[in-house]
Amino acid sequence: MTVAETARLRLRRLTLDDAAFVFELANDPDWIRYIGDRGIRDLDGARSYLTKGPLDMYARLGFGLYAVELKADGAAIGICGLIKRESLPDVDIGFAFLARYRGRGYAREAAEATLAQGQQAYGLRRILAIVSPDNDRSIRLLEGLGFACEGPVKLAGDGKKTSLYVHQS
Repeated sequence: MTVAETARLRLRRLTLDDAAFVFELANDPDWIRYIGDRGIRDLDGARSYLTKGPLDMYARLGFGLYAVELKADGAAIGICGLIKRESLPDVDIGFAFLARYRGRGYAREAAEATLAQGQQAYGLRRILAIVSPDNDRSIRLLEGLGFACEGPVKLAGDGKKTSLYVHQS
């Protein structure tokens, strides 16, 4: 199900058929470094991640992380979407892209569509983002989208240093 489109991209709900793509993405060294090791070691692990994460969130809240595809050929290149975490007071935006598609403006394009969808479809006026303080590319993207850093935040069950960014409309 398509949830948003841009000039070059289509954002759609993830399905269990995306297990191979999610396996590749979640095992990218930058995913592990900046997002964390989710323990996805095979396709069954990817399906479990999808079931317990995005698919569950769609059922409960109507939104979640979406597959980002190129309109030109339908290739899945990343994920971007809205997440509601127990440890944060508001919804946050998340994104990750396969290394071969980084640096082309796709993350910005997908994030802009996601912010617009959150505001228009769900009435969200305040959207958060969490980012590793050393993830310069993601920080530049968030700041370019109008997010402002509020400082460090500690997420439940996560020992990593994380910075909290806020976008208000």
